Amino acid sequence: MINYISTRGSKDIKNAAQAVIQGISHDKGLFVPDSMPKLSEKLKDMASKSYQEIALSVIKSFFTDYTDEELKTCVYGAYDEKFEAKEIVPIVKAGDAFFLELYHGRTAAFKDMALSILPYLMTTAMKKEKEDKKIVILTATSGDTGKAALEGFADVPNTEIIVFFPNEGVSQVQERQMVTQEGKNTHVFAIKGNFDDAQTGVKKIFNDDSFAEELAKIGCKLSSANSINIGRLIPQVAYYVYAYCKLLEKGEITEGEKINIVVPTGNFGNILAAYYAKQMGVPVAKLICASNENKVLTDFINTGVYDIRREFYLTNSPSMDILISSNLERLLYHLSGGNGAEISALMESLDKEKNYEVNSEIKQGLRDFYGGFANIEETNETIGNMYNNNGYLMDTHTAVAYKVYEDYKKETKDETVTIIASTASAYKFADSVASSIGMAAEEDGFAYVEALNKKTGVSVPAGLKGLKDKEILHTGVVDKDALKEAVKKSLK
Repeated sequence: MINYISTRGSKDIKNAAQAVIQGISHDKGLFVPDSMPKLSEKLKDMASKSYQEIALSVIKSFFTDYTDEELKTCVYGAYDEKFEAKEIVPIVKAGDAFFLELYHGRTAAFKDMALSILPYLMTTAMKKEKEDKKIVILTATSGDTGKAALEGFADVPNTEIIVFFPNEGVSQVQERQMVTQEGKNTHVFAIKGNFDDAQTGVKKIFNDDSFAEELAKIGCKLSSANSINIGRLIPQVAYYVYAYCKLLEKGEITEGEKINIVVPTGNFGNILAAYYAKQMGVPVAKLICASNENKVLTDFINTGVYDIRREFYLTNSPSMDILISSNLERLLYHLSGGNGAEISALMESLDKEKNYEVNSEIKQGLRDFYGGFANIEETNETIGNMYNNNGYLMDTHTAVAYKVYEDYKKETKDETVTIIASTASAYKFADSVASSIGMAAEEDGFAYVEALNKKTGVSVPAGLKGLKDKEILHTGVVDKDALKEAVKKSLK
């Protein structure tokens, strides 16, 4: 039986269902498994299995208190025809890498992979734990989590979902996806600030005991759809296991051969999932962490110093415009040998001093990682080169990953077979992608989608079609210090 414990060392021990409902530990830490499960089958025996079968095997290894039947319902309910690709996650070779296309769900971003299943895991957990309060899902988004969470939880019984996104910090397409969201239980607010402001505000609410009591009186309980929720993180582990299995099946690698994994990341959840896959037994050589100009993670991996006292950049890869990477706390906990007091001190230093330096033990563990970054010009050039040379269309975040991979190869001469996590459809950032492949300017993001489709013939994801003409249903804009009032207003 695997239980979930806090990264900050308290005795807040939960089973998986309880951790999924609660979202964040009472001591402000994040839930992690108390032991890391190993793969239940040999990779060669999993090679021919479907995405659903592999996801079921992986999630079952972590969420041991869910029954087989419960998890089957969750997995097969989540990964069905709502994904436009029959195989759920296509793997495409382009240039000198394999692209793990994680964006074929309803919102055309990798967040669908976990947020399609989280509502099933959550509602199952509520039944298991006989939870009678309404669950209020509170989420900060840098662009993609918000829409995927809204889509997943819209009209799910006994839930409300409230999303905060940075005003002027997401693409036009991302914003329109959120503000047109239907569902009686959906609430969307732009905040006057950046993603870090939204995330900090949401964490403050989670850590406000008196507000929790206030909500309990009206029959409500907070939880999260951000990757701070373990129910978000664990389903992401499955697609890295799947990637290895499919490379094996295609004969691109032999059993036991190591691969590299490159992940464009801001909040560190997606690359942490790859680290978990490695801990489970997937042969991974190097985990390559790709950042944009907000390169706090690159600097940390290279120095062991995490320092947010720096300029914040708005880039054309907005989902990575983040300086406080929440999920890094989980990695630090694992690399410290489970030293909750040490992690608590580091997080307190980040909160008060805006920086911390890790000890030599953690620095040693960071050697599994390579950190690099790409600026806007390099990102655009990479998109253009990939399309012109290989006919493959990448979004801005995937391009950051590929550019960092190119830099890594140049520096190390490493020819290991490599998977790139391709995190969004190019159409979500159509303006940047179009200009990168030499197209003329258009009047807005929606016109760019049409023009890009006409030029490339790459199909537009169903969820983005007709977006311009959808009715705007959410118009709230709030100050970064007024998130609590917005939550109260939503629950009236």
